[in-house]
Amino acid sequence: MTATFMSASVAPSNRVTTSPLLLVLAISIVIGLLMVIIFRYTSDQKAIGRAKDRLKAHLLAVRLFQDQLPVVMRAYGRILRGTGSYLRLAFTPFLIAILPITFLIVQLDRYFGWMPLRPAQTFLLEARVEDRAAENEVELQLPPELVSSAPAVHIPRDEEIVWRLVAQREGQYDIHIAAAGQTVSKQVVVSPGLARISAVRLRGKFWERMFTSGEPALAENSPIQSIAITYPPRAINFAWMEWNWIVLFFVVSLIAGFIFKSVLGIQV
Repeated sequence: MTATFMSASVAPSNRVTTSPLLLVLAISIVIGLLMVIIFRYTSDQKAIGRAKDRLKAHLLAVRLFQDQLPVVMRAYGRILRGTGSYLRLAFTPFLIAILPITFLIVQLDRYFGWMPLRPAQTFLLEARVEDRAAENEVELQLPPELVSSAPAVHIPRDEEIVWRLVAQREGQYDIHIAAAGQTVSKQVVVSPGLARISAVRLRGKFWERMFTSGEPALAENSPIQSIAITYPPRAINFAWMEWNWIVLFFVVSLIAGFIFKSVLGIQV
């Protein structure tokens, strides 16, 4: 069931006009530099240098004495121990760097992971309910700028209802879903630029919500378990390939990190 929600507010789209590719490249290079600097000041550079020199010496011994099995076996044992020592020295700096980077990726994915809807673009709204009884009571309330283009589809097996909608113009809108005497909302972003996107709103599921949703949790007593919008995933064209932005971010930041560590003379 669908109704027009006349009092829904329309906010101007908070979009960024800079190319997503340029932003991802710039952020990746900066993060690559910051990772190297963090590693420099949180690691024992002299100990790492000694560990790497010992590994090189043991590898050279394997090549020089490859026809002497006892010497080669001892060298391999020392290589394993040396690798463990190196990883122990490098673990703490990498841990210090990876935690804020993970948080940064989660936040940036709100912008780079999905593309906003465009005017006249059809999309799906999916609501998962707690039980069959709640499913039969669900009512969709739309702002005037969003219209339904097909009847709701009920999927009893998944306790899910799916609506096909069309956005008529740019903006940020709130869709309202009423069930069992309660009303919940889900934001929809229609924009030609780069905008902050939350594809799903969840009830509970703290960790999943931290990584996948940019909206407050639904109330614990809500009959609606989740509301999702089928935003198109973003692909970034670079070097004659289509990239997921996170893959491109890691590749460019690692390349930038290796370049900066060589320029700055930092042991990694």
